[in-house]
Amino acid sequence: MKNQEVSRIFRDIATILELKGDNPFRIRAYARAALNIESLSDPIENYIASDTLTSIPGIGADLAEKIKEIVETGRLKYYADLQKEVPRGLVAMLGVPGLGPKTAKAIRDALKIESIEELERAAKAGKLASIEGIREKTQGNILKGIALIKQASARMPLSFAQEVADSFITELKKNKEVGKIEAAGSLRRRKDTVRDIDILISSGQPGKVMGKFVKLPQVKEVLAQGETKSSVISGENNIQVDLRVVSDAQFGSALMYFTGSKEFNIKMRQLAIKHNCKINEYGVFSVSGKKEKWVSGKEEKDIFSFLKMAYIEPELREDRGEVEAALKNSLPDLLELKDIKGDFHVHSRYSDGAAQISEIAQAAQISGYQYIGVCDHSMSLKIANGLSIKEVHQKQEEIRRVNKKSKTRLLFGAEIDIDSDGRLDYPESVLAEFDLVVAAIHTGFKQSRSQLTKRMVKACQNKYVHIIAHPTGKLWGVRDAYEVDLDEVFKAAAEHRVAMEINCHPQRIDLNDINAMRAKKLGVKISLGTDSHILEQLSIMNLGISTARRGWLTKNDVLNCMDLEELMRWLKK
Repeated sequence: MKNQEVSRIFRDIATILELKGDNPFRIRAYARAALNIESLSDPIENYIASDTLTSIPGIGADLAEKIKEIVETGRLKYYADLQKEVPRGLVAMLGVPGLGPKTAKAIRDALKIESIEELERAAKAGKLASIEGIREKTQGNILKGIALIKQASARMPLSFAQEVADSFITELKKNKEVGKIEAAGSLRRRKDTVRDIDILISSGQPGKVMGKFVKLPQVKEVLAQGETKSSVISGENNIQVDLRVVSDAQFGSALMYFTGSKEFNIKMRQLAIKHNCKINEYGVFSVSGKKEKWVSGKEEKDIFSFLKMAYIEPELREDRGEVEAALKNSLPDLLELKDIKGDFHVHSRYSDGAAQISEIAQAAQISGYQYIGVCDHSMSLKIANGLSIKEVHQKQEEIRRVNKKSKTRLLFGAEIDIDSDGRLDYPESVLAEFDLVVAAIHTGFKQSRSQLTKRMVKACQNKYVHIIAHPTGKLWGVRDAYEVDLDEVFKAAAEHRVAMEINCHPQRIDLNDINAMRAKKLGVKISLGTDSHILEQLSIMNLGISTARRGWLTKNDVLNCMDLEELMRWLKK
């Protein structure tokens, strides 16, 4: 897939244009295109083959031609020419969150900095403070931004890791020597970000499997090749992929061991000792003096049964009480995709989405949904084509017309901005007309913890608000979560019957699993929203489900599991 490569180039172009002081709309066009391409569930090559590139939001004829040039030639002349127009190092510096063009240029001109590493050293040494206009706080923010870049470069979003793993697994499955095959590690535990990819195979011919693995077309570099373990670097994205081959009898125990987490494995080893056994990647062994006998390990479920405990789903294996719950047979029945009856966060062409209202209804029906929330941006968010009150009523009329024919109920909704004082972006007379009000913070991320908390608490207190969207504002690789007292927000949400969103977008996953678990304990309902801007993004619901499962959520905790009649009663409060 070339999605990531195209997205990176477009994002760099936006950065260079910003540095040059180019037209803001042009800059925004490249940035938006980069984000939408990165979020596609299908390879960009498929859109080229079907001549449907312009169906992607923000992709017109000009950008479509540039995408074709990148995919077909591996480069873009326009990008190469732009790179010659700016001093070396400036583009990299502008990738630091919060570092604007003027400040970056001032730093580069004063200190001749050419890389992120040099910028970090200068900031740590306090040298940036000598430059006019740069305060100590700015220097601190630059260091925070660099730390965020390092974190992003060390890990990848779950969805991206899954794509890379699937590309290897699909090829490996074609070989007759391959028996069972599974991804392991943090990918199997469905963590929101993944460092590298572990794949496990059972085979009686490990040497042949390894020989084929290291020669797969997506392999850029072979780091190590052995009889039962090999490591490679994946071509387009420089991701490390490790393959281990075990016997069929060892597969279950190896899968448990390499899935982890480390803390979970320690807990399981301690439990095995109580049964006069030991457990490792090769199996479960009974121990009598110096004698050891293999007793289990072919299937994971066999191991749990042998240790007299319920099976623990991979998402729960973080040593958060799951082992104790399994021993008492009190694990929750985790949320599943089949429990989901709708999506609460979808954008249409009325704001910054790509689909017509009727197209959203059709896609929701294909998904088997009973309802779908069409929540476009409110009027103050001009960058996202926020709707005026007149446009709100036009959208309302269109939804009414479509609902007369649609089997899926379209919820007339809005993603409404919470202003700096906690007020909502529309007057109460307009708010009262919506079926669904999703409130969110889109500006003022650097306000104090107390200010941000007050804004969100006040929004929860508004009688028209149903859901708080992406409650911490995290945007992976771009900005960290802002400072907010979530316990205070959760208490207000529980008191006023407001749900907290797990935003399913791969760059957000917000709330995360820990916070979703905290919200549940405080009696807060959770909603799942894909934040879809193109219809293909409706499929990322599964990412939110993974996070919900890691947070121990059941269908009783999640708003999306209500049937339409129950939901409409809840929305009317």
